[in-house]
Amino acid sequence: MQPSHIHWTEAGQACSALWRSERGAAPPKRVVLADDTTTADDAYHLACEGTALLWRGDFQNARQLLQALARRIDKTPQRKQRAAKGAALHKPPASAAEGFNLHRQAQSQRARVLAMVLLPFNADYSIPLRRAPDARQACTEAWGPVVAADGACVATLRDLLGMTSAHEWRKKGVEIPALGAAPNNRIHPHYGVFSPVRGEYVDLVATTPLPVLLPAALALGATLVAFDIGTGTGVLSAVLARRDVATVVATDQDPRALACARANLDQLGVAAQVTLLQANLFPEGLASLVVCNPPWLPARPSSPIEYAVYDENSQMLLGFLNGLVAHLAPGGEGWLILSDLAEHLGLRSREELLAAFAAAGLQVLGRHDAKPLHPKATEGTDALHAARAAEVTSLWRLGALH
Repeated sequence: MQPSHIHWTEAGQACSALWRSERGAAPPKRVVLADDTTTADDAYHLACEGTALLWRGDFQNARQLLQALARRIDKTPQRKQRAAKGAALHKPPASAAEGFNLHRQAQSQRARVLAMVLLPFNADYSIPLRRAPDARQACTEAWGPVVAADGACVATLRDLLGMTSAHEWRKKGVEIPALGAAPNNRIHPHYGVFSPVRGEYVDLVATTPLPVLLPAALALGATLVAFDIGTGTGVLSAVLARRDVATVVATDQDPRALACARANLDQLGVAAQVTLLQANLFPEGLASLVVCNPPWLPARPSSPIEYAVYDENSQMLLGFLNGLVAHLAPGGEGWLILSDLAEHLGLRSREELLAAFAAAGLQVLGRHDAKPLHPKATEGTDALHAARAAEVTSLWRLGALH
């Protein structure tokens, strides 16, 4: 894909720069300059109309402006509700699925408006604004090493805040109790790789009994081989390695994820047990254990990081199920880690999931459940609170039908 450029006029001169967007969005067609004299109301109206604001003022004031825009967006539904002449004009969603779709639409609109505040970057990723932070390391981790030929670039303030936040998470790491005692139990997520903040799925993999090799395999000196499909940060591969699984083959399509997993496995001292491969789902060969934690919601992702949450048309889920039997060693098990949030949101029924198992030639050998402990599970103001409160995460033990 050819790099995009953003164009604007400044001091009567036509200007352009390399455009960087984590979401893969096209550069805004209308760009105006903004600075400390720009009011939040004016910025809000311009952003809602699709006009981007290239910031030339104080960096901290740009952050304050972004917060002011967010407050205006979040108040908009309340204003509309007050303006309605009757409660009948503000009907609740007809179903959980409709509520989810409306929530996604609102989030998408919010992201689009907030993405209208743009920042300039020098060729070395420094930011030529007063009181700007030194974010060069965070930018390098997200965009890759500086290429002098690229020159200056422009990106959204939201992207920068995301990169600096990811940089701090990468330095600090996420403690994973299933990996043992601190301090040698941290996973360091890289930018663009989903962080293992929901510990219940990791705990399920850490506590479910491992498959027992058939006597014939043991007689031949076989050892347990596991596949980790869609490894991400490598956390499940690390858990399996810490459980003394002799050989783990971990796959992912995303180069960022593979680099992240490699760094984590090296740091945890289990890299010798894990082979990393860039592949769509399965590596070649057979395994006695195949683990997969696919995205849990069958909806279209709007940015690369959302591919860890949204699985359009259940492509990864069905790909895993339909290919599992061909990659299971005799007596082997597939572990599917899946939340039932999609069921509570009306996006997929339990009957459809069980039918997919059967269509793939699989039987359920057992199931282990866990209740999520993340903050949104108990946050009453969350738009999807009812579904999250009822959510259960399951590890489905699947085997080939005989």
